Amino acid sequence: MVEAIEAEIIEEEYDSNFRNYFFLTDLSTNKKLGIVFTTIVVVGIVFISTIWSAAGPGGFSNSENEWWDTPVHERENMELNMTGWRSQLPVEGPYLWSGPTEHFVEVDLPPSEQDVGYPEPALMHISLWMPEVTNGTKVPVIATVHPYYDFGGEGVAGEDSNPNTVPDAGVGLWILEEFVPHGYALAQISTFGTGKSTHCQDVKGLGEQIGIQAAVHWLGEQEWSNGNVGLMGKSYAGTTNWEAAQNPSEHLKTIVPISGSIGVQQMFYRNGSSEARALLYDVLYEGATADATSDDMRFCSDDIIGPLSPFTTWVGAGLGGDEWNDYWEERYHLQDVLDNYKGSVYIVWGLQDWNVDPYHAFPTHQLLKDAGINVRTISGQWGHNYPDQPTVHEELESGYGAEAFPSVTRMDWAVELFPWFEYYLKNIGEEPESYVQVQRNDGMWHIEETWPTKDTKNIQYAIADWEGGMIGTINSQQSMTITSLPMTDDVHISGLPTLHIDARTNMCNGGQLFVTMFDGTSGLRLGHATMDVRYRDGGYDAQPTLPMTNYRMLMEFNPMDVIVPKGHTIQLVVTESGEDYLPSPCAALGMTIFAGYQVLNLPTIDRPVYHENWFNVPNWWDES
Repeated sequence: MVEAIEAEIIEEEYDSNFRNYFFLTDLSTNKKLGIVFTTIVVVGIVFISTIWSAAGPGGFSNSENEWWDTPVHERENMELNMTGWRSQLPVEGPYLWSGPTEHFVEVDLPPSEQDVGYPEPALMHISLWMPEVTNGTKVPVIATVHPYYDFGGEGVAGEDSNPNTVPDAGVGLWILEEFVPHGYALAQISTFGTGKSTHCQDVKGLGEQIGIQAAVHWLGEQEWSNGNVGLMGKSYAGTTNWEAAQNPSEHLKTIVPISGSIGVQQMFYRNGSSEARALLYDVLYEGATADATSDDMRFCSDDIIGPLSPFTTWVGAGLGGDEWNDYWEERYHLQDVLDNYKGSVYIVWGLQDWNVDPYHAFPTHQLLKDAGINVRTISGQWGHNYPDQPTVHEELESGYGAEAFPSVTRMDWAVELFPWFEYYLKNIGEEPESYVQVQRNDGMWHIEETWPTKDTKNIQYAIADWEGGMIGTINSQQSMTITSLPMTDDVHISGLPTLHIDARTNMCNGGQLFVTMFDGTSGLRLGHATMDVRYRDGGYDAQPTLPMTNYRMLMEFNPMDVIVPKGHTIQLVVTESGEDYLPSPCAALGMTIFAGYQVLNLPTIDRPVYHENWFNVPNWWDES
């Protein structure tokens, strides 16, 4: 099924005085119950008292070696309340909250980003919730930014979602419940052209970037603010994190992008292969936010080239179709972040995410680290979800994360984020360590300094001699299946495998290959790779191709952390296209693979069961 856009839309009522929340979503209908006592068991019979007190402007004083210092390896023994809809902190904060209040930030845009149409200032709309702290106490802000508030189009394109004055079920409500009582403000911000924000909707473009950056700066400049702002969000609301960090305000101290694309072209094209939703992406966003108001008399300069660029890229890559404008370049966020950002990054990604694929996270983690940015990453076998959504994770399908259930759900994630926010937004504690937590497809978690790890061992297979051979034509009607000999040992694949093969175009100047890797013995899907021959060297620079010409295709798989047991085989199924991807313009004729260079490279690691990198997560699942 083609998923053009992914929105988080909820309907709920709330009472800000009594902190009551009534969820009218399909998540559940409940109210947060009870008070978690501030005394927890840490080790055996040793009890450590948790003391919270206001410490004036700047933050709160905490005892040493408390629950927030519990390392990953020891969290399975924590006394956590895991009965809620999301992860919870073991100690409830002392503050009530008030809000929302509404604010508008006028943004100064360059001439290139001025819209045409209705004459009105460019305004970013912010809704704000504040903890009820003592007078003079300055607090940091955790903000979420996206176009999904008041999303839908006045019944024209579906009923509207809630405005940003209602805490959303993605980030807003969770932050309001867990972090605002600990002395954080919450801000929900609508991007340009959505909700009450004016201007045109410049989907992930320069105008949108400048608007987000201005809103962040405003939050850091307020008299009640301690000057530190963090951003957090999933999907589009994760991409806005990268946008804020491109030319950031000095007040932006940390971002927590959850499946937020590092660029628009990077989101829709993998080695040149186009996702089906790419063709209508820009159009559908503009249509879904269109209301019968004066806002829709405003047009951005990219409103024309945006809808055209996916078509010209799919058809004319290598002939200038992907380079006739700067649409893709303007929407590549990561390089600006590497060049300009001085804060920290906490990356969250599901290894089974098909909406925004996990290759956005790797090698991004290492690139950020090399640029001097403190970065941490968590990657489990979930899809386009949060790490702590048990009712969502239990719906995972076999080969797409089900085998990792229930340990796929991280009900200690609130504990994981707490010291991160405390340090970067309140200047409390020691700087968090940089590492990657990654989950294997059988559910096992391991922690690494970076990922892929430095002790990776590459195993190469010349696959021309595998059963089934790798010679023949692949097109919209024909596929190929080849199978290895049984593995002589367990093989833990951890990284981005590569498949380099020689192939020939037929009577068409292009072609595409889609390769799915299976455990050939159990039939379990392990991962996939795809490539358009016009992007045969990988990346985003197309090259010309000619009919009946041989090319070496340097394919790279999506990130994988999987186990192939001893005695099992590896199976590769080669098709012209695959899940979510468009056939190439040359699909009917396809490509021919011949007896040339055919090498599968598997990055592997050796982590015996007793290895110190393995760890267990808190067990929330009651099998009874």
